[in-house]
Amino acid sequence: MMTGLLSSYIPIAIFIGISLVIGLALLITPFAVAFKAPDSEKLSAYECGFNAFDDARMKFDIRFYLVSILFIIFDLEVAFLFPWAVSFGAIGWFGFWSMMVFLAVLTIGFIYEWKKGALEWE
Repeated sequence: MMTGLLSSYIPIAIFIGISLVIGLALLITPFAVAFKAPDSEKLSAYECGFNAFDDARMKFDIRFYLVSILFIIFDLEVAFLFPWAVSFGAIGWFGFWSMMVFLAVLTIGFIYEWKKGALEWE
């Protein structure tokens, strides 16, 4: 009885083994085959469009934050659309119109950012 129970776990063990091999191969291969040509520009710290070690009172471009807000808008949209689409048949017209209101608010946010020039890079 115990061998039958243990043999039912063999596919899981094989799956875990293959996953580990593929994962380790994907982690180790870039170090072995990557072209290594470090330069000061590649090694410099870069965050939000300005150097990380400048004066804290310096002016910076707000467009980086507008783009991040735009990403959050579309990330939330996708996060809410998948469960809504799966349960669409069960939620009825109320669920449909509530999602349309949600999408309208997101569309207004997108149009606002577009008009502010957050999508234009000079």
